[in-house]
Amino acid sequence: MSELILHFDSNKPRKLKYNLEKAHKAGATRLLTFGGAYSNHIRAVAAAGRAEGFATIGVIRGEEHLPLNDSLAFSVSQGMHLMYMDREKYRTKKSAEMRRRLESFFGEFFLIPEGGSNPAAVRGCAELPGEIAEPFDVICCPVGTGGTLAGIAAGLGEGQRAIGFAALKGGFLTKEVAELQRQTYRKVFDNWHVEDGYHFGGYAKVPPELEAFAAQFGAERGFEVDRIYVAKMLYGITQMMEAGTFAPDARIVAVITTG
Repeated sequence: MSELILHFDSNKPRKLKYNLEKAHKAGATRLLTFGGAYSNHIRAVAAAGRAEGFATIGVIRGEEHLPLNDSLAFSVSQGMHLMYMDREKYRTKKSAEMRRRLESFFGEFFLIPEGGSNPAAVRGCAELPGEIAEPFDVICCPVGTGGTLAGIAAGLGEGQRAIGFAALKGGFLTKEVAELQRQTYRKVFDNWHVEDGYHFGGYAKVPPELEAFAAQFGAERGFEVDRIYVAKMLYGITQMMEAGTFAPDARIVAVITTG
């Protein structure tokens, strides 16, 4: 029977490590990023900005709801200024016109994309596999914007493979991961793929079957399983193990992203 090894890792600081380095070198004083109302990335940027001496701006998808949820309240406590943007405008967040509008309102800023996924983030995540002490054959991670998987795959050794479990429906994440590797390394590695069959209906969808699985898995392993990303990955791995997808003696690492 293949073996499942849990590896707890805070991937958000990895994604920010080289972004913050670039921001300092550029002489930036202000960081701006995008995210949803429950985004761990928004929290991470707010905390990192305070620690590193940057002013921070979080452009939040959707309307303001008071009182603020825990994620946004924490971000504000770290000094982040929140700007709310309706979903139609939010879809244009990558456009040059939106960048000009934001700069006219806030002044110059160092832009970190939604989820933190860009070449600097990929390089940070590529350091993760080398820090895992146990030998392994396959490494798995949740996928939201693609940066963690793109980096993990780039940091693997000979014969190792990476599997990303999509938390969103749509089947577009393979393209996103490939493009991030292309931007970072000028090539796409062939040692990874995205599993699109375990998103349970899309982002933040947690039907009773997934809720029951997460509760049981967490009780057995002694930790609270994140329902948005981690539970979907663990469910997928479990199903694949039971179906005999992995080699009988495979050692499988599941990266439990902790924000």
